[in-house]
Formats: sequence, C-alpha cells, structure tokens
Amino acid sequence: MAPQQSGSPHPSDRLPLQRRGREESPEERADRMWLDLLQELRVAQTGIQILFGVLLIAVFQPVFASLSDTDRALYIAAVTLGAATAGTLIGPVALHRTVAGRRIKPQTVTLASRMTRTGLAMLAATMILTLLLLLRMAVDDTLALVLTAVIALWLAALWLVLPVWAGRHYTR
Repeated sequence: MAPQQSGSPHPSDRLPLQRRGREESPEERADRMWLDLLQELRVAQTGIQILFGVLLIAVFQPVFASLSDTDRALYIAAVTLGAATAGTLIGPVALHRTVAGRRIKPQTVTLASRMTRTGLAMLAATMILTLLLLLRMAVDDTLALVLTAVIALWLAALWLVLPVWAGRHYTR
C-alpha cells in the first residue's frame, strides 16, 4: 500500500523506504502516534493522580497543624502544582474530544505531545516539592535539600538527558 499524499509530508517521508522503518501514510502515522501518546499518558496520569490524592488528604492528618510556615508553603506549592499537573496531563483527552472528527489528527498529536511534555516537567516539579516537604519532616534541612537535589538530578537524567541522547545517538 503506497503512502497517501495529504498535508505536509513528514521528514521521514523523504527518506528511502529501508531507512523509514515502516510504510505508513501520514494519517496512519498520526493514528499510531496518538495511540503511543495515550499509553504514555496512562502511566503519567496514574502517577499524578496517586500523588495528588496523597497531597489532598495530608491536610486532614493531625501532624499538618504542626507544620512550620516554610513547610506549609511547600505543601501549598506542591498541591497547587499537583492540581495543575493533573489538568495538564488530562488536557490531551479534552483536546482530542473537542476536535475529534475534524481531520486534524496530526496537529492534535503535536499539541497533545507538547501538553504531555509540559505535564511531565510539572510532574517532576511536584514530585521534587513533595519529596522536599516529606524529607524536611524526617531529617535535617540540609540533608533534605541534598537528597532532594540528588533525586532532581536523577529525574533530569532519566527524563531529559537520556531521551535527548538516545534521540541523537540512534537516529544518526
């Protein structure tokens, strides 16, 4: 089945067939990428929903009343960012539902992918704030900052550096 011509061609459409990896039309490619994105979103949405749920119930625990002003500020930042993150990671579903059937799947995939990247960065920030808040309750402030910085660097390595490196290394 020959690829159909519609819209602007994807850069891989200009590569020889043996370098493209699969023969698919732009519409088939958009469908495949949308399904891949949905799978990724399921993982991220589950993570933020659990984290956000824990943050929401924390305010009802007796220890919450004894938090310092700094810890309360960290909590407020974490729960607010958690709510925004959940909204951002659910955003692609709302986008798709709103534009479904309008024959703009490639553009929808692009916008949803941007929302997902933004949501993942927000998820990392929510995790880091929450970790800092919890560690401040368990260890001294300096150790809490050091441990949180180590985890922040680890997340940056796994979620940013490694994917960028893999994209450059394996697509040469």
